[in-house]
Amino acid sequence: MRPSKRRPDELRPVTLERGVAKYAEGSCLVSFGNTKVLCTASLEERGPPWLRGSGRGWVTAEYAMLPRATHERTRREVTSGKPSGRTQEIQRLIGRSLRAVVNLPALGERQVTVDCDVIQADGGTRTAAITGAWVALHDCFAWMRGRSIISVDPLRGHVAAISCGIHAGTPVIDLDYAEDSGAETDANFVMTGTGGIVEVQGTAEGKPFSEEEFLALLRLAKAGITDLVAMQTACVAG
Repeated sequence: MRPSKRRPDELRPVTLERGVAKYAEGSCLVSFGNTKVLCTASLEERGPPWLRGSGRGWVTAEYAMLPRATHERTRREVTSGKPSGRTQEIQRLIGRSLRAVVNLPALGERQVTVDCDVIQADGGTRTAAITGAWVALHDCFAWMRGRSIISVDPLRGHVAAISCGIHAGTPVIDLDYAEDSGAETDANFVMTGTGGIVEVQGTAEGKPFSEEEFLALLRLAKAGITDLVAMQTACVAG
């Protein structure tokens, strides 16, 4: 039995709330159970210097965890002068995931930065951030189209992410902290709405996992991401 009493293929309760940040061009508060992430998308009317003159735009991301997002207060990374290796890895993952479904030339020479701030952490912060970031980015692009800044929607589809793992010998989806901390295998899957794989991060915490176990995790992830994409669709349709 999972610590949360969920079925192996059962997601935590997921909510996506749009328009929660008054000044951002797009925003979403996403919850995967007790994990809560505020995602805001901000438009800048110029792209990064290395893209100047290319006619292409850019989508990037920043990720941070608030000091009391966890059981004990963690020091703000700004006070140490640089983000940790974990933070850099996660924000690059979020950026890559979003760019996988964006037509960058359609943006023109502009940049959209999606900030993902973890308010409360209970496992799966990066996957929740990617799923909510898509909603914030969607609304930012809609804001731009509504003001004739761009003429076409740069979004080519959905992207969402989910964690899967092997806990107590059983493949399970959407691990919370209690499961994640004791899982034999931990993996994160990022996929598009059409089932394309953007990125897979998989680690054996103890013994190596088999191909059959990996395929079982992939099947769980595909089903879970199908559900998340349906939630994204319903959210932005409202």
